Amino acid sequence: MQKLTPQSGNTGHGGFEGFSRPAESTGFVNKDLALLSAFCFFLSALDHLIPKPLPFMRIGLANLPLLIAMDIFSSKRFFLLALIKILGQGLITGTLFSYVALFSLAGTAVSAAFMFLLRRHCRISLVGTGIAGAFVSNAAQLFLARFFLFGEGARYLVPPFLAMGILSGGFLGFFAEAFSAQSQWIRFRREYSSAPGIAETGGSQAAVDAPSRMISFWTMALVFLAVLFLVVPYLQIRTALFLFFWILALKAGKNTRPVFTVVSMMMITACNLFPPFGKILFQAGPFVIAGGSLMRGLQRAVTMEGLIMFSRLALDSIPPLPGKAGSLLQESFRILERMNKIFEADAFKPKEKNRGKGKARLLKKLDKLLCEASGCSGEIRRSQ
Repeated sequence: MQKLTPQSGNTGHGGFEGFSRPAESTGFVNKDLALLSAFCFFLSALDHLIPKPLPFMRIGLANLPLLIAMDIFSSKRFFLLALIKILGQGLITGTLFSYVALFSLAGTAVSAAFMFLLRRHCRISLVGTGIAGAFVSNAAQLFLARFFLFGEGARYLVPPFLAMGILSGGFLGFFAEAFSAQSQWIRFRREYSSAPGIAETGGSQAAVDAPSRMISFWTMALVFLAVLFLVVPYLQIRTALFLFFWILALKAGKNTRPVFTVVSMMMITACNLFPPFGKILFQAGPFVIAGGSLMRGLQRAVTMEGLIMFSRLALDSIPPLPGKAGSLLQESFRILERMNKIFEADAFKPKEKNRGKGKARLLKKLDKLLCEASGCSGEIRRSQ
């Protein structure tokens, strides 16, 4: 297999000739896979903190590791990273058992496949790849939103939603180009693929060998209530179960984000008012609120937010995943914990003078985060 070699000129694709990946051991790639998975989770958590009008809307920060991975992973590892990103986002945001996970699965799967095709076979720059990936991801999510949430009202979201995707995708692609060209971690990984990456620990193997927890009565009760929530078509019963899930989530100490929840339900309901059908309840000029469309909107809003509340409760009852997949996921979360500690420690350090501004400082900070979380900082310093 051909190894990537630095070029003297700018190729427009991160400064490397072609798109073949370097020869490397499976263990090294697995460690890198866990590291970039943790990086996805870290950026996903930051993305989750940014206020957004709808629960499935994201800026897409967690796509940065996918853009980076396209040039260093095989297709199998790349799509495995995309799958782990979906699972991790659902676990971190508490939406794994809701429509949001379906939206995330559709958007990530379509965008990952399209970006990989453009980057590997059409040799499109990371900027163009990022824009195209964000566009198809948002298009796929809008398609699902048409059927699950907004109905005909989804068309009013198309222009702002796609415009936001183009802007965020272009920014991430531009940032990924700069990061790939300047990152010490990527340079180290390409040049020293046989060097140790993430330190081995016994925790991951223990996760593989650990027996799964028995399904508790609480888990069975939650599953029964979730099935009841989805099967019973009456809005009154769904609303009661939604409020019950919300109260349980509050008692469990979960962050239910009440203002965000109420605003999201209002937007879903409002979009379903068009086109109006049923008995007219209110009319002011061309604006009409009809009973049928209002009930449809409330039903979809309650279903969406009810599943999110249920998901936050159910995550505590999930037994660890068996086999290599469970081991990789647990290792990713272990590295995520290390990243959080590094990030917090760096935040409380006194500000240095002449550290650079804007993009350069952010590039350096994220690169340092990857180097320290992977445990290769010492190797990089000795190689310089």
